[in-house]
Amino acid sequence: MKSNSENTSFSFISDSNNVEEENKLLRETVSQLKKEIDKFKTPALLIGEVINVSGQNAIVRLPNGNSFYVEVSSNIKNLKAGESVLLEQKNLTIVDKINLSKKFNVEKFVILEKPTVLWSNIGGLKEQIEEIKEVIELPLKKPELFKKVGIQPPKGILLYGSPGTGKTLLAKAVAASTNSTFIEIVGSELVQKFIGEGAKLVKEIFDLARNKAPAIVFIDEIDALASKRIDVGTSGEREVQRTFMQFLSELDGFKPLDNVKIIGCTNREDILDPAIIRPGRLDRLIEVPNPDDEGLKEIFNIHTSEMTLAKMNFDNLFKSMNEFSGAEVKAVCTEAGYFAIRKNRTKVIEEDFLMAISKVRKEDKELTEFMVYG
Repeated sequence: MKSNSENTSFSFISDSNNVEEENKLLRETVSQLKKEIDKFKTPALLIGEVINVSGQNAIVRLPNGNSFYVEVSSNIKNLKAGESVLLEQKNLTIVDKINLSKKFNVEKFVILEKPTVLWSNIGGLKEQIEEIKEVIELPLKKPELFKKVGIQPPKGILLYGSPGTGKTLLAKAVAASTNSTFIEIVGSELVQKFIGEGAKLVKEIFDLARNKAPAIVFIDEIDALASKRIDVGTSGEREVQRTFMQFLSELDGFKPLDNVKIIGCTNREDILDPAIIRPGRLDRLIEVPNPDDEGLKEIFNIHTSEMTLAKMNFDNLFKSMNEFSGAEVKAVCTEAGYFAIRKNRTKVIEEDFLMAISKVRKEDKELTEFMVYG
């Protein structure tokens, strides 16, 4: 048997070992925490692009568009124009190179599809359809005609009019009729999301369109990109102008657009820069208005073609929908169907449509008041 002194000695050694282990663990934890604190104290580095190199100095451009003449750290070798670099925040000294992709994955930033909208799905816009067929569809389907005559077809068109009148539908229908890839961009998102990179993205969108040709590039809210130019103020305004100039360059550029057509869309044609609609660019302006009486009937028939309708006074309904846009007529048909479903009916009656018309008018009025009073 072990004596008490031996047991005490063994216990002491065991406790000592445990303490050592705990101390080691604590030292490692403290060391790790110090590293984390040092990371928090280290200032963030800016990313810039080298424009020119002169010895141990260089001109760099920041993402906001401003350029600076800066020092280059002595440990950086073979610095070249076009490279991306890390800059110290206070004096913008270049401290390291960084590998950044010079290209966007453009397909993440656009809506890319093959539309299935038919001309027969569009009501009340016969004149607009004929003009779009002449300017967009004919050059894509029969380019040899233009070569024989010896003229260049228009590069694109501008659709303008109130919201919900069918501008996007027209663009999708001509893409479907020509079996073209439909590339949709929203102008406001382009200039808001890509400050510092808008011009690059525009260039790559057009490269994508050429690769996917025949293609229709549809630019919604083009007024956000191509509004009348003012004296350059903030860096954001300068960036919008750079993006706009790149867009004009793509329209006029050395690379032919060939089987790529541009369709711009706006609710505010009055604020567009004249440069965008001058001859040789988007020089065909096509107004897309609210439907007239005949157009209203066509749109109504299109959206009720698969609905089961009771006998009703259609003339009374059409009068109640006076000045409605095509989108509002579609909303009325959908809401009328919901009113029937709520009453557990499969047949839609006149009362359903009247309640739907009242609801759509009320929503439009509330939206207008919100926009005015805010």
